[in-house]
Amino acid sequence: MTAQQIKELTEKQRKYYKSGATIPVKFRIEQLKKLYAAVKKYENEINDALHTDLGKSHYEGYMCESGLALSEISYMIRNTKKFAKRKRVHTPLAQFPSHSFKQAVPYGNTLIMSPWNYPFLLTIDPLATAISAGNTAIVKPSAYSPATSEIVKRIIEECFSEEYVAVVTGGRAENAALLEQKFDFVFFTGSQAVGKEVLRHTAEHLTPVVLELGGKSPCIVEKSANIKLAAKRIVFGKYLNCGQTCVAPDYILCERSVKDEFVLEVTKQIKLQFGENPLQNKDYGKIINKKHFNRLLGLIDVSKVVYGGEFDAESCKIAPTVMDNVTENDAVMGEEIFGPIMPILTFDSFDEIFEQLKDKDKPLALYLFSSDKKHIKRVTTELSYGGGCINDVIIHLATSEMGFGGVGESGMGSYHGKAGFDAFSHYKSVVDKKTWLDLPIRYQPYKRGLYEKLVRMFLK
Repeated sequence: MTAQQIKELTEKQRKYYKSGATIPVKFRIEQLKKLYAAVKKYENEINDALHTDLGKSHYEGYMCESGLALSEISYMIRNTKKFAKRKRVHTPLAQFPSHSFKQAVPYGNTLIMSPWNYPFLLTIDPLATAISAGNTAIVKPSAYSPATSEIVKRIIEECFSEEYVAVVTGGRAENAALLEQKFDFVFFTGSQAVGKEVLRHTAEHLTPVVLELGGKSPCIVEKSANIKLAAKRIVFGKYLNCGQTCVAPDYILCERSVKDEFVLEVTKQIKLQFGENPLQNKDYGKIINKKHFNRLLGLIDVSKVVYGGEFDAESCKIAPTVMDNVTENDAVMGEEIFGPIMPILTFDSFDEIFEQLKDKDKPLALYLFSSDKKHIKRVTTELSYGGGCINDVIIHLATSEMGFGGVGESGMGSYHGKAGFDAFSHYKSVVDKKTWLDLPIRYQPYKRGLYEKLVRMFLK
């Protein structure tokens, strides 16, 4: 799509939003039901596309993408009417006689830019919340996952007119053209580097934005943890989608006294979950493309690999890999890994590692495996991070009842369920003042005495 066509599309959506067609709650729910039915209809095609792009099995495709998308859509169908209702709030006595309320209204014309690692879920999930809140939307899926982009395009074009919801495919040229347009709200999921570019462009129009970014999410394993269970759950989360998950445990901080036991259990779990030869496991995914495949190989220090390290350049597969005795100076600690490489660092003192984490960039996720209530309380109350789990990984993002998002370097804003509706809405604050009484105490000329006493009584 050319820059001129993108401009015409945004103008068409702007005109459609101004018509008021998206405002009625009944209309929004009808559109969500259309989307739900289409996702159900194309479930096999969606999972085929995910396998083509990322090597995901149908089981994983449904569990982590199409199934979660259906769950979010159905949640919004059930709750949109409630979310859209005006919320009455307390009115100060000084405003008598009146009542006050907050009214959620759509931002208007929105742009949703999605990534390649969960290309279906991270497109449809925010789209469902945008529709629920009453917006129009232009969806821009990643060029790195073309098969999934095509099925997303087919679903959206089957469900909606382009003046309401449209898909723009392509690469950097289309991204640049979209960001030159004025939107009322932009939702971006991707890397920090691109997120900064998105923020620069939206700042030109003072456009509100949600940025879902990433970073190096630590996973702390301390001596009071159930080491066997910790290894099992960490292996699942680290190597899910071949490590290409924004909230995957990026690196392990393991207490030295239990490190050897942890490494042993991790290697056992890799064999149990992926087999003796993961590269031959049909349910184990692949790296998205050669560029990222070669980048990941450059992060592996073969002298520190204690398990895995095998790869197949033809299929872009890298076996689940464990690196021990890693330090902050190693290449694997210099950037977000986003692949099936697990570096293990050790610590002797929880206080020491705790203070070190405070000095690092704020991660999208943080995980703690521990049965020590004091350590758990400190991590959950004192450290700043987007979200996380105690004694598990990743699952905090799989609920519509909690907002998901980053903080600081890992993003801004959140979504899922009510948080998503709120993200795509502006809340008007309105006072409905009655006309049958008009107290004179606020008007000039000001009168001292009784009026002043009343003002002080109202405002104390």
